[in-house]
Amino acid sequence: MSNTTLYDLAAPAKINLFLHLVGRRPDGYHLLQSVFALLDWQDTIHLEVRNNGQISREDLTTALPEDDLCTRAAYALQKATGCSSGAHIAIAKSIPAEAGMGGGSSDAATCLIGLNRLWQTGLDHNQLCSIGLKLGADVPFFIKGKNAWVEGVGQFITPIELPESQFLVIKPHKGLSTKDIFSAKDLKRNTKSATLAVFAEQLDAPYNYGKNDMQAVAERLCPEISDVIHLMSQMGLKGRMTGSGSAVFAWLPMPKDKFLEQYGQQLKNISQQFKICKNLSQHPLYNT
Repeated sequence: MSNTTLYDLAAPAKINLFLHLVGRRPDGYHLLQSVFALLDWQDTIHLEVRNNGQISREDLTTALPEDDLCTRAAYALQKATGCSSGAHIAIAKSIPAEAGMGGGSSDAATCLIGLNRLWQTGLDHNQLCSIGLKLGADVPFFIKGKNAWVEGVGQFITPIELPESQFLVIKPHKGLSTKDIFSAKDLKRNTKSATLAVFAEQLDAPYNYGKNDMQAVAERLCPEISDVIHLMSQMGLKGRMTGSGSAVFAWLPMPKDKFLEQYGQQLKNISQQFKICKNLSQHPLYNT
């Protein structure tokens, strides 16, 4: 590690404990209310400064699109600051794609935080969030780095504390496009607005609050989501889709070892990607 490299930077996933669509702006963007919780399922990013100003990317696991969010984040930070340095970005993906877990947005946020430090561009978190919001609605949440009550199109972020918990997260084979969800004619966008105070009253059981307004449309587009929710119900769990899907999570009401003793074989028999995760109290790069 030096002032020209940053290795093993974490980019954690998130789940939406609930996700309500409460309206739509004239420009077509959806207004939401949600609680975002950070998970210990994470991608890993390595950054090296390039003195020629060029941005390059290396995919260490899953192949990514040429114009991925990390590359776009680096160019956006260059443009915003006039920085003449470049970077080589190496990404080891672990978070599933098209899962509603924010993997791409988290990677972009980690790149912005890391490059801001390496390039010594000196932006504060609010300035990084302004850049991040143009890349994706979830990016500012990861930059802020705390579990949060989120409103607007994702730009109004209020940090909250959540009880330490464990979740079973299962990602069906099929992913879902956010665009396909939002363009569905049967998507409900009129859930009554709530307040953080109302949610806070549920903090002894925060995982029972609300619903995911996108889930009904998602289950129609991807029946595997319904299958996963049914599987979880057979394990005594209440499954709910996160984000715009297709991953489904459920709060574990018992210790991990006891749960695996009971249902481990059943999980081994499924072909979907799954992980038992803990929620994080803050982003691993918090205060970086």
